[in-house]
Amino acid sequence: MGSFFLYSPPPPPPHSLLVRTNKDVKISSGGHRWPRRKKGCTTSSVVFCQGGGGKAIRSGVGSVFGGRTSALVTPTTATDQEQQISPATVMDASSLVLAVNGQPEIVVKDLVPYSGPTSSSLVETHDGIGIVRFLRGKGFFITGATGFLAKVLIEKIIRTMPDVGKIYLLIKAKDKDAAMARLKTEILNAELFKTLRQTYGKSFQTFMLSKLVPVVGDVCKSNLGLEQELADLIADDVDVIVNSAANTTFDERYDVAIDINTRGPSNLMSFAKKCQKLKLFLQVSTAYVNGQRQGKIMERAFGMGDCIARENNNSLVCEAASRFTLDIQDEVKMVMNSKEAFHPNEVAIKMRELGLERARKLGWQDTYVFTKAMGEMVIDNMRGEIPVVILRPSVIESTYKEPFPGWMEGNRMMDPIVLYYGKGQLTGFLVDPNGVLDVVPADMVVNATLAAIARHGMEQKPEINVYQIASSVVNPLIFKDLAKLLYEHYNSSPYVDSNGRPITVPLMKLFSSMDDFSEHLWRDVIQRNGLTAITSSDGKLSQRHEFICRKSVEQAKYLADIYEPYTFYGGRFDNSNGERLMELMSESEKRRFGFDVGSIDWRDYITNVHVPGLRRHVMKGRGTNNN
Repeated sequence: MGSFFLYSPPPPPPHSLLVRTNKDVKISSGGHRWPRRKKGCTTSSVVFCQGGGGKAIRSGVGSVFGGRTSALVTPTTATDQEQQISPATVMDASSLVLAVNGQPEIVVKDLVPYSGPTSSSLVETHDGIGIVRFLRGKGFFITGATGFLAKVLIEKIIRTMPDVGKIYLLIKAKDKDAAMARLKTEILNAELFKTLRQTYGKSFQTFMLSKLVPVVGDVCKSNLGLEQELADLIADDVDVIVNSAANTTFDERYDVAIDINTRGPSNLMSFAKKCQKLKLFLQVSTAYVNGQRQGKIMERAFGMGDCIARENNNSLVCEAASRFTLDIQDEVKMVMNSKEAFHPNEVAIKMRELGLERARKLGWQDTYVFTKAMGEMVIDNMRGEIPVVILRPSVIESTYKEPFPGWMEGNRMMDPIVLYYGKGQLTGFLVDPNGVLDVVPADMVVNATLAAIARHGMEQKPEINVYQIASSVVNPLIFKDLAKLLYEHYNSSPYVDSNGRPITVPLMKLFSSMDDFSEHLWRDVIQRNGLTAITSSDGKLSQRHEFICRKSVEQAKYLADIYEPYTFYGGRFDNSNGERLMELMSESEKRRFGFDVGSIDWRDYITNVHVPGLRRHVMKGRGTNNN
């Protein structure tokens, strides 16, 4: 399910930062001279003096959507207020001068941890992949920046390599002040950054804003909704693009999901082709784009029009197989035509139904993974000579170790069930007891991301590489074992009710059929609400009590229906590419960027890290003895 976030009121607009230059040519670290864009620029234009070698990457391959205009929804022009974005401060960190709140100017090179200058431990030796060496001075452009995984990525980059270049964060907002407010409230104020906050003390925000540049935009819009001068500046400056923008709601409206998960990557790849020194495009996808594939699933890129239903029915004659044809252009047209045909009052529900119908017919379990798979296809079709990495994590959960164990945001995947169970509100679930919940901690996903970026960013081969960051093959977490671990945790650290009494939970019952699960739900909700004694002589509840019980039962059945393709999933994700990547890492890199999911002790992670993290960071400590 999609994550839910609470937004704090935005703080006052920040003071603007300005750097001036009169240089018309910039020189990359590789010695290449790139002519600076002249259009609309003056001697006070903001430029990035921090380089990084690389050649311009050009390709004649057009967007599958027929150029930069949307075939699904005609992009609306950004308002004048949105377009009046003063170019972000971009300058080498060693020479950037900031004026903060009228205080004396501060040179960023002087912003060091209280313990002294940057530790020599940050300097990576020249063996292994060279992750830290690659990160130094590189410019990043990250979408989905306010999301859970992107925050962990941002924190790790800056904590590991303070000398990284500018990190541009694409943020949906009405104007630059609103974007800055979101950066401060949703990213910098997150507890995730407490280690950096302790390191830099009072200089924390100044230092972070010298690295992070909020950019008003939207991946669903042509040219990402960027004002042209700012788009040009970013294109001149970026070495690595990371697309983590996504709509992750399983049963999202088809038009909404295809807009961000399929058209979004198309728009971003169109922008990538303008980036003069781009070294890599990384797409954060999901291992479940493999849909209804079964058995061991290899790390293979999608080709345009690949259809899992056709793969699973390859014995059919051509006429029958033609029913399982995927054409993304046709899917886009279907969405447009259907929206026009539906009555306005029924568009939302009909679009949800259409997305699930199309996904399941063509071999995917839901709209989310279907539209993400089409996004991968679009990227491969458009990439040309641009090096691409497709990162496919499975279920991303709380951090394992870094920057500290157990941090997370929002209810992710099975977490609502875990929390309902702990509160005594759900004592069973629809799941294959011997099935596997494929989980990977967020910090391991980020470490794999950085290792892949460094390796392929240095090689710069015009190819596509797929990494499935998953545990189901090398370290499977079995559902019946998970149920026992949850039982152990909640019995040793129970929730308390409104009267301060501990809530005792039984071992969760696991059901293989919806009928058995539904029957259990009715018995459980009647007993839990103390309604057994007030049933009529024929064993029926009053109309009011039946309504209360039915609502609880239907909510649980809805969750079970949404999760069923995952709780009975027959695929297991191969991660051989990731294992080979780890083999290339030095011992130092393995300690700092390791992502060996085979080393995870699930008992320790579930009972001592993940569930306590859920209770602290998602539930904010509610229902504990400390409250």
